[in-house]
Amino acid sequence: MKNSDALRLFSDYLKVTGVAHTEPEATNQPALAGKRLGLLNGSTWVILWANYFGRVYLPGVHLVNAGNEAIQINFMQAHAAGLPTPPQVNIDKFVRYALDLVELAQVDAILITCSTMNRAYAQVQAALAGRGVPVVQIDRPMMDQAVRQGSHILVVSTHGPTVESTSQLLHEVAQARHTSVQLSGEIVVDAWQSLARGDVVRHNELLAQSIRRRQEMEEIDCAVLAQLSMTVFLLSYPDPTKEFGIPIFTSGQCGYEYVRTLLEALPPRVHGPAAPITMVEPS
Repeated sequence: MKNSDALRLFSDYLKVTGVAHTEPEATNQPALAGKRLGLLNGSTWVILWANYFGRVYLPGVHLVNAGNEAIQINFMQAHAAGLPTPPQVNIDKFVRYALDLVELAQVDAILITCSTMNRAYAQVQAALAGRGVPVVQIDRPMMDQAVRQGSHILVVSTHGPTVESTSQLLHEVAQARHTSVQLSGEIVVDAWQSLARGDVVRHNELLAQSIRRRQEMEEIDCAVLAQLSMTVFLLSYPDPTKEFGIPIFTSGQCGYEYVRTLLEALPPRVHGPAAPITMVEPS
């Protein structure tokens, strides 16, 4: 990579992520001013997505990230070995990260951005009970919209371990609404590999081809893109309904739009240093 390209990369990256700070973000949205959102990620690389779409849909909200690459690696290894997923140790780590976001950063709400880790929601929520910090699964608002849209839903993913957790959540949402859904699935592995190579344009093209191919085979009411990383699809197809004739829902849009409504209704917290922890010496 040329130095000029690297300079632009670092400059653009910092425009999206920023650096750690305590001052409120600049905004012309009074209801979002001074709010902090904790982002609970299943991997480090997806923080760029979490921050970019967070800034698009939550202008002025201070985004605070937690999570690391080890969570995703351990999940992938467990899935490949046929073990239960997500591993309990992953869930335990998510609970710890969530407590860190509340205790150290005094966030107003927490968003679980990882689709494969959405099964950790109940335990994270239980751990924060009584602290006044709502917890949101980034996929849940997308599922709600999809179930309202129709009964035949196409679930598109690029990462195999995501399929089971996404399908399970869709059925749970349908059951809560006293209805049923028919799911069709597409796992576009080539798109994942393109993304890993940094070819986002090809990633989006492969997703589009997959959706169109499925539409030729059966009638679909709508599609959901099962991972936050897939939200970059909207950069190539900003009006999916016009392009494909059906709504295509992404967690990056639906999830953050829901969180915006949630944050606007919450009073801002008073931010300050965490209280010191009293260590008890063993007797």
